[in-house]
Amino acid sequence: MSANPASTAPEAEQPTGSGSGSRPRIPKVPFWAQIVTGLVLGVLLGWLARSQDLGWLVTTLDEIGSLFVQLLKLAVAPLVFFAILVSITNLRQVNNAARLATRTLLWFMITSLIAVAIGLTIGLVTNPGSGTGLTPKDGALSETKGSWIDFLTGIVPGDVITPFTELNVLQIVFMAAVAGIAALKLGDRAKPILTLSQAILELLQKALWWVIRLAPIGTVGLIGYAIADYGWDLIGKYATFTADVYIGCALVMFGVYPLLLATVAKISPLQFFKGAWPAIQLAFVSRSSVGTMPVTQRVTERLGVPKEYASFAVPFGATTKMDGCAAIYPALAAIFIAQIFDVQLGIGDYLLIAFVSVIGSAATAGLTGATVMLTLTLSTLGLPLEGVGLLMAIDPILDMMRTATNVAGQALVPVIVAAREKILDHDAYNSASPSPIDSFGDDADREEIRDAEPKTAVPATA
Repeated sequence: MSANPASTAPEAEQPTGSGSGSRPRIPKVPFWAQIVTGLVLGVLLGWLARSQDLGWLVTTLDEIGSLFVQLLKLAVAPLVFFAILVSITNLRQVNNAARLATRTLLWFMITSLIAVAIGLTIGLVTNPGSGTGLTPKDGALSETKGSWIDFLTGIVPGDVITPFTELNVLQIVFMAAVAGIAALKLGDRAKPILTLSQAILELLQKALWWVIRLAPIGTVGLIGYAIADYGWDLIGKYATFTADVYIGCALVMFGVYPLLLATVAKISPLQFFKGAWPAIQLAFVSRSSVGTMPVTQRVTERLGVPKEYASFAVPFGATTKMDGCAAIYPALAAIFIAQIFDVQLGIGDYLLIAFVSVIGSAATAGLTGATVMLTLTLSTLGLPLEGVGLLMAIDPILDMMRTATNVAGQALVPVIVAAREKILDHDAYNSASPSPIDSFGDDADREEIRDAEPKTAVPATA
C-alpha cells in the first residue's frame, strides 16, 4: 500500500488555512534582510530628521543606537576575561598547542603588515588631506590618548576591579592569561574553577545572543543618527579619506584574504565568505569585534576549525587582530593628518607606522573605535594629537568597514593555520553556508541546521 503523499510532506509544505487546527505560518525574514532594512530605514529617518530639523527624532535615533552599543559593551569585560581564560585551558586538548599559538601570532603579524602596506600605498597615491578645506583649527585635542609608556605600563593593572569598571581590555586580557596559565599548572585541582568559568562564559554568550538579535533595531539608530548629526556636507569633506578607508579594507578583505586562502591554505575563498558572512555583517553593524566574538567563533568552527583551537584563536584575535582599525586606518589617518598640518613624512615615518601597526594593535582592544591606536601612531610620529579631532566626526561611518575587516581577519587566520597544520575539517569547510545568525543560538539548532545543509563538496582550490 502506498503512502499518502500529503501525509508525508513536511509541515512547512502543508497548505495553510486548510484542514482542522492548521494555522498560517509567518515566513521568517533572513537576518541579512533585517540588517539591510535597518540600514535603509536608518538612512531615511536620518535624512528626514536633518532636512525637517526634527530634534526629537535625532534624539530618539541617538538613544536607540547608544543603547544597542551600551548593551554590547556591558558584556565585554566579563566575556573577554572568561573567553581568554577558557581558551588558554582548552589548548591542552590540542596537539602542538605551542606551535599553533606561535603560527597564529605569526599570521596575525603577516596580514597586519600587508594591510598597513596597502593603507600607506593608497594614502600616498590619493593624498586624502589635500583639497578638503579643513585646517588645523578644525581639529580638537583628543581626550583619549595612547603612548608607548601608557601601552607598556598599562598592561599590568593596579588592582583587579578597575580594569572591569573602566573597561581596560588590555589589562583584562593580561589577568585572564595569567589565570589561564595558572589553571594549566594546577591541573585537576583547577577543574572546579574551569567548570564554573565555562558555565559563566556560556551564560554570557547566551545573553549576548539576545543583544545580537536587536542588531537591526540598533542599525536604525546608529545609521540614522550618523546621517542626522553629520549630514552629507560633512561627509563630502572627507570623501577621499572615507573612500580610501573603504577601498583599502575591501582590497584586504576581498583581495588579500582570498589570495591567501587559495595559495597558502589551498581552499576555496568563496566557501570562506559563505561561512563567515554572519560574523562579517554583524561586525559591520555593531562596530565591535568583541561584541561579535561569539558569532566569529561559531562561524570559524563551522568552517572546520577544531573547537579547541578556535576557542583560543578567535578570542585572542578579537583583542589583538585589527587589520582595519590598527593597520589600514592609522596608516591613512597619519598621512591625512600630516597633510592637513603640513608635515612632511619620510621613509622612516612610514616604517614606524608599520611597526606600530604590528606591535601596538592590541591597544585597540576590540572595542568600538580606534582612537587609542590612532593617538599611539600620531604620538610615535610626533604629529599633533589635535588631528584626532578632525576624524572623530566621520569615525562611526569608517568604523563599520574597519570592524568588518577586523572580524574577517579574525576568522581567516585560524582557518589558514588549521589548513596548513592539517587539522581543518574539509568536509565541514566545503559544506559551510551563510545560514542566519539566529541559528547559532543553541547547539541543538546548529546540529539541526548542519544535518539539513547540502553535503555536496566544493572542490578545494589548487
